[in-house]
Amino acid sequence: MPKYMLIMRGTDESNAAMMASIEEGIARTRLFIEEMMKAGVLLGAEGLDDPGQGAVVDFSGEAPVVTDGPYGETKELFGGFFLLDVASKQEAVEWAKRVPAAPGSKIEIRRVPEEDEVPQDSTVQR
Repeated sequence: MPKYMLIMRGTDESNAAMMASIEEGIARTRLFIEEMMKAGVLLGAEGLDDPGQGAVVDFSGEAPVVTDGPYGETKELFGGFFLLDVASKQEAVEWAKRVPAAPGSKIEIRRVPEEDEVPQDSTVQR
């Protein structure tokens, strides 16, 4: 079955709303994860730390430039993901619609290509 990643993207406003009721959000997320586990579709799930604790490596110039967080003009931040093993994009969409996300959040759905879909002359080692 194909794999799909549900990428959680939030704004400053949606992240603040989530933090205002963090205990409820954690409880709802745990229940959602349990549902996915019972359905046998969850391969992995992780949330990310505060963006202010991160860094960006920018390859725009001749040499990489490292900038510590928080980031500059960012409207949406990648906050975590769910990795699902489902039959179709539509099934991934249906699961995404059930994510207990704060108002203003978005869930991006991306298919993970199978190994045989990656060009065989690639120098990337798996």
